[in-house]
Order: sequence, then C-alpha cells, then structure tokens
Amino acid sequence: MAVFITGGTGYVGQRLTAGLVARGHRVRVLTRPHSIPRVAAGAEPVVGDALDASSYASTLTRDDTLVHLVGTPHPSPAKAAEFRRVDLPSIRAAVSAARSASVAHLVYVSVAHPAPLMHAYIDVRCEGEAAIASAKLTATVMRPWYVLGPGHRWPVILIPLYAIVEIVPSTRATARRLGLVTITQMVQSLVYAVEHPPATGTIRVVEVPEIKRGAGVVSGFSRTGA
Repeated sequence: MAVFITGGTGYVGQRLTAGLVARGHRVRVLTRPHSIPRVAAGAEPVVGDALDASSYASTLTRDDTLVHLVGTPHPSPAKAAEFRRVDLPSIRAAVSAARSASVAHLVYVSVAHPAPLMHAYIDVRCEGEAAIASAKLTATVMRPWYVLGPGHRWPVILIPLYAIVEIVPSTRATARRLGLVTITQMVQSLVYAVEHPPATGTIRVVEVPEIKRGAGVVSGFSRTGA
C-alpha cells in the first residue's frame, strides 16, 4: 500500500514507519530538512511543512493512506497554547491536503474523551475530528489516552488503581476508555487500520479497548522498541 505519514519522525511515527516498511508498504514521510536523518530506513522523505497543506498536497495521490501523527510532545495542561499553534493547524492542513487529493483513507490519532482533565488537548483533538467529518473523508480516528513506551512510562504507577476502578460497575467503562496502551499496541493497531480501511465515505472510531484488541491480530510484527 502507499502510505504518507505526517509526524513520522516522532515517538509513534518512527516505529510505525519502520513497521510498515518491514511489511512491504511504500512509505513516504513528511519532514523538515533537518529531520531527514530521523526518517526510518526504507521510507522516502518528503520535505514540507505539516502546518501548510500546499507544501505537500501535490505529492499525495488517490491511492494514498494519509496517517496524521503530528502533535505536541508530552502534552500537558500547560501546553494549551501549543495545541492551538501546532496540533490544530496541522490536522486542518492534513484534512485540506487529503480532500484536495481525494486520498483513499485518512488515519488520525485523536484522544480518548470525555475525561476529567486535559480539556484543552481534548478540545483541539475534537475539532480535528470535526474537520474530518465536515470534509466527508473516509477515515479512521484512533482514540488512545496514554501510550506507554521509552520515556513515557510514569503512568505505570497507576495500573493498580486502574484494576481497582475496573472492578466497580459504575466506573468500569470510563476506566477502560481511559486505559493505558503500549507503544507496540498502538503501532500494531495503526498498522491494522492502514491495512484494513473502513467502507468508503465512513469514519471508523477506535477506542482504547479496540486498540488493545486490534494489536493482537497483526501477524509477523516486530516487537523491537516496545
């Protein structure tokens, strides 16, 4: 398959790129010039600006799956302005580029919601989802809460609390929706989404429980870097 990734040099993006290349897909990664060395081996760098659709829209084709991973690293309530400056314009640019090229499928990593915190982050991601819906694109929206992996492990201390909260019927659904996923589960689910697009003209929403289940059906996937 032909896959174009924005945010492909980041935490999830590098692993996803490597995984897709290993599975035989043709992968192109949007990158700034100084980040070309961070593009995974076997992928083609495409120099452009994730905030400017015109810088890469002409490189997209109708056969492409566009995976949008651009986002503020280590999001926190203190970064509300950055979400508005980077995260929102980048998904709007991706939607514009996808629509102008009539790409086959857009995959967007949003966030689980509703939630009792991270409201500014959730608001921006919901606006991104709304932009996809307004554009009437064929899309998959992934809604993880927190992705555990190298440099992103502090929430493991909450795992016993999650176990307790899941026991209580009134909080079980919330605990599962806001559950933790591993970087391997996230990447495997993204691979599955790329390889199994939804029906044309529809938007498929993938919540945390489905991310965990989807990760279990990607055969032959390397767990290196989990």
